[in-house]
Amino acid sequence: MAADGDVTYELRDGVAWLGLDRPHKRNAIGEALLAAFEAAVCRAQDEARALVIFGHGPCFSAGLDLAEQGAREPVEVFYHSRAWHAVFGALRQGRVPAIAALHSATIGGGLELAAACHIRVADETAFFALPEGTRGIYVGGGASVHLARLLGASRMADMMLTGRVLDAAAAERAGLVQYLVPDGQAKSKAEELAAKVAAMAPLTVLGVLHALPRIQDMSESDGLFVESLMATLSMTGPEAAARLAEFVAKRAAKVTSPDAAAADAAKRRQTRETGR
Repeated sequence: MAADGDVTYELRDGVAWLGLDRPHKRNAIGEALLAAFEAAVCRAQDEARALVIFGHGPCFSAGLDLAEQGAREPVEVFYHSRAWHAVFGALRQGRVPAIAALHSATIGGGLELAAACHIRVADETAFFALPEGTRGIYVGGGASVHLARLLGASRMADMMLTGRVLDAAAAERAGLVQYLVPDGQAKSKAEELAAKVAAMAPLTVLGVLHALPRIQDMSESDGLFVESLMATLSMTGPEAAARLAEFVAKRAAKVTSPDAAAADAAKRRQTRETGR
């Protein structure tokens, strides 16, 4: 496992693992961590097909490192915020789907980082907050756009105005996280999901990462037009032809109910463990 300052990096089976590594500071995001994270994201875009972001130590991230801030001129605050937007934009708008594996504190800038990912997995210890409001400041890492789209502007306003903290179950109900798992299992679930993502056809990934977000901002007519273009692009590619042929020949897995899939996974685990 390589380390660049405050971020660890490991490439395993086509999946890049990026670990926030300031456990003594609850993975607070300072200038050095942000720079190391940007470098790790750029590296992952070149050599991985999926990436997982997680926090070393007691939590995912306690947010912006306020101890580094000090007094800043307004223009400095503006460009500092824009630097966060650029780094998280490289993550969100890159070619590699990003999965956040969350545990314990995921607050402030840490929540903004999680919101910039495409899939979020939380274990039952995770909790979420935007304490900027109670500290007399405003979010600056993209929450107004990304988090508000996940939660809705009214829920985000509630969190900022009242200091409300969401536990993992409430975050799942609100649509902030897509998967809720028992304590300590966020990384293993993220690994399972990353393996599936890494096996996706590149043109499908392109559509999900780049067409789908844009369609949300379009009129109905324009959105449907772009959907048709993406369907044409993906379905006429060689990889789609091969995969569809596999399905027609009954060599591809069929979609099953969640209960059946869980039973099948349990059976495979038993076979591995007992050899029978």
